[in-house]
Amino acid sequence: MPGNTKQCGIIYHPDYLKHETGAHPERKERLLSILSRLGESGMLERLTCIEPKAASISELRYVHTVEYIEKVKQYSEQERPLDPDTRLCRYSFDVALLAAGGAIAAVDAVMGDLEASFALVRPPGHHAMPDRGMGFCIFNNIAIAAHHAQKEGRNRVLIVDWDVHHGNGTQSAFYDDPSVLYFSTHEYPHFPGTGWLDEVGKEEGEGYNINVPLPAGTGDAGFIAAFREILVPAALEFLPDLILISAGQDGCANDGLARMRMTPAGFGALASIVTSIADKTCGGKTAALLEGGYDPGMLAESVTSILEAFTGKDITPDENPVPDSAVRERLDEVKKIQGKYRDFR
Repeated sequence: MPGNTKQCGIIYHPDYLKHETGAHPERKERLLSILSRLGESGMLERLTCIEPKAASISELRYVHTVEYIEKVKQYSEQERPLDPDTRLCRYSFDVALLAAGGAIAAVDAVMGDLEASFALVRPPGHHAMPDRGMGFCIFNNIAIAAHHAQKEGRNRVLIVDWDVHHGNGTQSAFYDDPSVLYFSTHEYPHFPGTGWLDEVGKEEGEGYNINVPLPAGTGDAGFIAAFREILVPAALEFLPDLILISAGQDGCANDGLARMRMTPAGFGALASIVTSIADKTCGGKTAALLEGGYDPGMLAESVTSILEAFTGKDITPDENPVPDSAVRERLDEVKKIQGKYRDFR
């Protein structure tokens, strides 16, 4: 059944294609495939298109050190990689500023008239630490966006990270901060090696970091169960003023960089769950930022499904999906650890 039509924006700039990485998995064809599919499906006509501006150095400093920012600038000019996984070209510094600016624009869009937004940015960001980039990421776009939202009065921010790789940079940015609830589903063990279920935050932030490390081979049923059984009660207790999504669709089957079995419709279902939380807590205000997803066709289908959910379509499965025994055991372990901080009954 179709839901109520919602106003959704898409943030994009053609300069994102200038971050040239050649045959690297994180390449410009990812965005081109998404844009092509949105055009073919008619979805693009239903979206408000927003062109972002570059983030300022002061905005980058919400998260990153001056020394690291300068390093990225110098390495870009020299076309030196930040590490073996994270390539730079002469335009990469400027494009990374524009990616962070896209994240800020996504927040501003939902602080205004739109209910949801999706920033089609690159390079991605959730692995970036204050003083170093890694895992294809230069600046931590979503952490910068969260700080921007708080400076604009959205004090309690929920970050949902469904990328197949744990967002170690985002976790680190808010690990002692009770004003940001970080929830991550990810393949484990896998790069970057963090995100075990006992990483719950520290000091005042203890209990505000929820990791759901899932075994390889997990499909839609496992992810949907994690969101329904763990994210929903935690989020409704937290009562966010805004929801941000690290939207990496590299959990799709045959993605190439992971071993999960998600489908594009599964990502739409996750977006529907997050949208229902937003409707109950923060007037539907949800901003998603592109992270991973390295099969261009599957990525494009997944983003289209997510945007269908954002614009009002209910993508909830007709039947209640049942996760397999290994996933069920892991969800129960997470609930046991997190049960110290909240009630999952």
